Amino acid sequence: MKSTPILPALILFTIALLNIHFGYAEAAKQTATKTKPALMLAKPYRSEIELHEYWVSEKLDGVRAYWNGSQLISRQGNTFTAPQWFTADFPTTPLDGELWMGRNRFAEVSGAVRRHVPDSEQWQRIRFMVFDLPAEPGDFNLRLQALRKLVNTLNSPYIALVKQHKVLDEAALMRELDHVTTGGGEGLMLHLGSAPYRGIRSNDLLKLKRFSDAEAVVIGYLPGKGKYSGMLGALIVKTPEGRKFKIGSGFSDEQRRHPPAIGSTVSYKYQGTTASGLPRFASFFRERNDY
Repeated sequence: MKSTPILPALILFTIALLNIHFGYAEAAKQTATKTKPALMLAKPYRSEIELHEYWVSEKLDGVRAYWNGSQLISRQGNTFTAPQWFTADFPTTPLDGELWMGRNRFAEVSGAVRRHVPDSEQWQRIRFMVFDLPAEPGDFNLRLQALRKLVNTLNSPYIALVKQHKVLDEAALMRELDHVTTGGGEGLMLHLGSAPYRGIRSNDLLKLKRFSDAEAVVIGYLPGKGKYSGMLGALIVKTPEGRKFKIGSGFSDEQRRHPPAIGSTVSYKYQGTTASGLPRFASFFRERNDY
């Protein structure tokens, strides 16, 4: 019987242990340095607000990003691996905004910015659309003035200011919502002019859409029937409050063949709630892909 040489086996075992050690060390290092930015988060629009106190802008269907002065950071605290030339002329002051390719291109921009090896051709079509200066003191009125001046001084074709303006009344606001959504936009955002930058969800920032939407975590699948046999029939999801329900519509055939992974977060549209508090007519909107 041929025996295995002991020394080579010990060497291989030692190398394996070292690889495991350094792998865990690198993972621990990344976890330790990963910090989620404290971003302003929006609540749904409500008609009883003092509308004249808010600035209005289009709600861009891009990927939220935070420029910390040297890197682009995702909502989850991960670093976007943007090409060096993309951020070469960005300022050293923090910026809050969206990585955006244009209306109805969320899936494209989301896939591009999540690549660990950036595709230069894709990044040339992306713009960092900025709407706030998180580190600037003062309320949003003052921050917006400072942001406009800053963007005007920059020499980068990859950074742009989200247009902000006031509206006279709710009728004008709804006309603008119709104009944006008819053109393929997602909705409107409203920034309270007197608000400081606070990294919480509050009425300082509001979102207005033609439909209600929310998020839930995928916990299971139901098989399709008929023409969807062998594909996804419905997602079983759970809300942050622990409520479970099914989402069976709104999917493309490709999404039914390759549904969102269990554990991922999806956005869904709905029309009010039932007597038991579940969303009515829930339909799939998109996978969140926060990275």
